[in-house]
Amino acid sequence: MCLIVHAGFAQNTSPAPQGKAQASGQRYIGTIKSVDATGFVLTSDLGQDSQITLADSVRIVRIAPGEKDLKNATPLEKKDLQPGDRVLVGASPSSSGNARVAVSVIVMKGTDIAAKKEKDQSDWRQRGVGGLVTATDPATGTVTISLTSFTGTKSLVIKTSKNTILRRYAPNSVKFDDAKFAPFDQIKVGDQLRARGNKNAEGSELSADEVVSGTFRNLAGQITATDPSAGTLTLKDAISKQTVSVKITPDSQMRKLPPEFAQRIAMRLKSAAAEGVSGAAAAVGAGGEHARGQGAGPGGAGPGGMGGMGGRNGAMDIQQILSRMPFVALGDLQKGDAIMIVSTVGEGEQPGNAITMLAGVEPILTAAPNASQAMMLAPWSLSSANAEAAAANP
Repeated sequence: MCLIVHAGFAQNTSPAPQGKAQASGQRYIGTIKSVDATGFVLTSDLGQDSQITLADSVRIVRIAPGEKDLKNATPLEKKDLQPGDRVLVGASPSSSGNARVAVSVIVMKGTDIAAKKEKDQSDWRQRGVGGLVTATDPATGTVTISLTSFTGTKSLVIKTSKNTILRRYAPNSVKFDDAKFAPFDQIKVGDQLRARGNKNAEGSELSADEVVSGTFRNLAGQITATDPSAGTLTLKDAISKQTVSVKITPDSQMRKLPPEFAQRIAMRLKSAAAEGVSGAAAAVGAGGEHARGQGAGPGGAGPGGMGGMGGRNGAMDIQQILSRMPFVALGDLQKGDAIMIVSTVGEGEQPGNAITMLAGVEPILTAAPNASQAMMLAPWSLSSANAEAAAANP
């Protein structure tokens, strides 16, 4: 059979059934919840439990996250299965209700997945870049992005190949693990894009191992209403002049600038406007000393964190600085407060989910009403982990 191997057998990369009883020969993907003498309880990615019974003849093999096939798989004993392991089970229904009789089990050990995530996060930190898509060229498989760092704003060409992993965020998801494989033509101008790979000697091009893109909204303005019970806030967007509702989820990153820091950025933005300097570069320049004074270290990794634009030169980017700011809760926000938000677009009448929200920005919006674009708040802080994918044929 053919299976898709994600770093954790992610549900969005495989047609494996979830939950309900299936016909003979079906596959089940999930995490081992508990083990017993007869087998284990499998929790699917939708949160549904199934009892998996292991026959004496069942074939159990261990595979490393990111493996392209099973040639390097190693046999595993029943006693080696543990809660937290990710498994892909080839099973048939039994006569006892929800139980499944496993005919094969492919295991990714929880410890291996954790090590892979840590390694990938480090790689995103070292070789990751991110910014706004300004151009795409399907004929050559290249994407041009505008990225911001301490040195200002510049363009970078992202080169993709047949081996590049292309992912795209789900329409209303803020989690990296929900990103789905998507063809190149889904990358659009205006998208936010993150890429991991090697730059050329001039630093003008990056050959990408992995690309993650998504369409998000940048909003900035004053809060007109909050509803903590519903987990929503409404603001009057200073750019579009429209009233927009946004959903605050447990994954939303909510931070607030200290007043003195906001004033410092505002002063730099005013100065930059007079001198014709990039607003984002000015804001970063204003923030660098403050962030270092607060003991800010390297930022998070790639889609798993705020960092990455600084790369190997060690420069801290805007996201790294903002990641050091104090948290704020929805209940702490009041009508009239000025905020900047990056959110998902939302579907139909449903509000988008807030990804990154920054409060305490009154001086910044006074100095530069379009600061939400200049500051380049990015959505990458909310993803849980990076992963790689490949096809395998057991």
